[in-house]
Amino acid sequence: MTYLLVALSAYLLGSIPFGLVISRLFGLGDIRKIGSGNIGATNVLRSGNKVAAFLTLVLDAGKGAVAVLVARAFAGEDAAGLAGLFALLGHLYPVFLKFRGGKGMATFLGTLLALSLPVGLAACATWLAVATIGRYSSLSALVSAALAPAYTFAFYHRHGAILVLLLSALVVYRHAGNIKRLLSGTEPKIGQSKS
Repeated sequence: MTYLLVALSAYLLGSIPFGLVISRLFGLGDIRKIGSGNIGATNVLRSGNKVAAFLTLVLDAGKGAVAVLVARAFAGEDAAGLAGLFALLGHLYPVFLKFRGGKGMATFLGTLLALSLPVGLAACATWLAVATIGRYSSLSALVSAALAPAYTFAFYHRHGAILVLLLSALVVYRHAGNIKRLLSGTEPKIGQSKS
């Protein structure tokens, strides 16, 4: 029953579409109708409002971190991992948006930071390095997600690496369209409108 409550609470928290909420508060309209149509920070940035994009990034990461930290405090480490998984699932498939959500990178990073600070920092540093060099948010997400299980194995523990492998697979799956555009050379760079 405890794990069921953890999973449900984390899912509902993860389902809060902060990109949509922030965009409306800033008078940007429905973020799903501009750029890629995604509800995440990268698409909010395409609106031209950097503050709104930053707040979306922080809040999307925060819901993953909060889910993990609260679950750990009340029910232990296994519950923390379960909460991270369901917070990410909530972001990817939110009940509030008919299960059509974002791609999950910010929530993924927030979850990692709460599970293990060294793992989270390594994943964030990877994202930042690839973004600085290539200027592709999607490529940065893919590389960071691909390396996260190895970071987890090295800095956290091997059972955690199995969980993070699942989280990473979800993030990569949600970036399937981006992978196709990267291969075809049509993927927009950070801050660039999607053609």
